[in-house]
Amino acid sequence: MKQITVYGAPWCPDCRRSKAFLMEQRIPYAWVDIDRDEAGLRFVEELQHGGRTIPTIIFPDGSYLLEPSNAALAEKLGLQLRAGRTAYDVLIVGGGPAGLSAAIYAAREGMDALVIERGALGGQAGATEEIDNYPGFPEGVRGAELAERLVAHARRYGVELLSAVEITGIIREPDCVTVTTGTGDTYGADAVIVATGSRYRRLGIPGEDGLVGLGVHYCATCDGPFYRGAKELVVIGGGNSALEESLFLAGLAEHVTILTRGELRASELVRDKVLGHQRITVRTQIDLVSFEERDGRLGAVLARERNGGRELRLEPAAAFVFVGLDPNTGFLRGAVDLDERGFVRADDGYRTSMDGVFVAGDARSGSTKQVGSAAGEGIAALLSVRRWLEDRHLKAIATVENGA
Repeated sequence: MKQITVYGAPWCPDCRRSKAFLMEQRIPYAWVDIDRDEAGLRFVEELQHGGRTIPTIIFPDGSYLLEPSNAALAEKLGLQLRAGRTAYDVLIVGGGPAGLSAAIYAAREGMDALVIERGALGGQAGATEEIDNYPGFPEGVRGAELAERLVAHARRYGVELLSAVEITGIIREPDCVTVTTGTGDTYGADAVIVATGSRYRRLGIPGEDGLVGLGVHYCATCDGPFYRGAKELVVIGGGNSALEESLFLAGLAEHVTILTRGELRASELVRDKVLGHQRITVRTQIDLVSFEERDGRLGAVLARERNGGRELRLEPAAAFVFVGLDPNTGFLRGAVDLDERGFVRADDGYRTSMDGVFVAGDARSGSTKQVGSAAGEGIAALLSVRRWLEDRHLKAIATVENGA
């Protein structure tokens, strides 16, 4: 079966962006590095009559795009970028487990719901190789399968779903909340649920993108159990999360090595536990250089000592990266109250500082960053929206009656 082929080079930022977009949409593609593949370079030059614009993306029907924007790629792939209407009962920003769970319950409550996802429906969970801690799947479930099931469930109830559409702004109007999109469209809703999640901060070193889920991971509780009995695991990071996850992984593997650029930054209690653990070794002042692939999986971690420059080569079963989380909340800045890290502050009813706007899942300040709890929060936030709408309706009736 023919697939999309991307011709580019590792140093090209637009190539990385296009590859990331295809990965987010879970669309398989072949990669040709024209810096190392002479035939690939000749093909690009012949196609462009001597030009070398990259990425050059070839589609199964023989058509191609040169250095396309994400919007152009989305249009070429036939993704729906515009909704059928401009007004809905509830608009859900984010199509991961939290957003899709909220949408399913909205439809069950008789609400017209629109989901807008900037990446692929299913969110970060959909890009996870396998999820081992989601209730009801004792043998684990592939992230893509869980995403497909959630999407199919939402579509069964008639929820309208948009992917590859980014929200650029949100405003409280007198009678509704409106959002604007990167495609220039505006949608209004009685209530909005923000379920945009967060993304694990990456190292940005060579080899990382191609090995995500194939030996490079960002969640020990999600993926650690797959390496039970491994001789060696590597953890990258020196904060509380890195050290706490190292303790968890040390209960699964024979040995864990922690690599961090500076000194350990975790709390004293966690730091003492790690330093006193017989199966954990800590190496500070280490720069990560690259991840090396072998047989389609992580083969080695290449690093360098900051003092002296001595190169290190480790060959663990997997590497777990914990260098921070970035919430997908940029469009909310200045509109909704965020904490110091950019996560959305909310009360016990998932209500934010903007009337009619709620939050659920990983984007919420204080959330657990687990797929199961994200789905639960999406449902809880939707039920909170229902109560809020009922109260609003009763107040409107009372106002009319008092006025009469």
